[in-house]
Amino acid sequence: MNIIVNLDVMMAKRKMRSIDLAKKVGITEQNLSILKTGRAKAIRFSTLEAICKALGCQPGDILAYKEG
Repeated sequence: MNIIVNLDVMMAKRKMRSIDLAKKVGITEQNLSILKTGRAKAIRFSTLEAICKALGCQPGDILAYKEG
């Protein structure tokens, strides 16, 4: 897949643990792990919005496109 998920990088910058982000966003740690590893096939805009709000970032800070 050509979409790169940088969620773990942003979490490290904000010093936020997975369990804390999952609670703030309202998803399970397992689903957050699927997002972090790039194995997710889709993400709801409401979930993306909640992640960005919790981390104080923009969607482009989390997702990137790489040609290939």
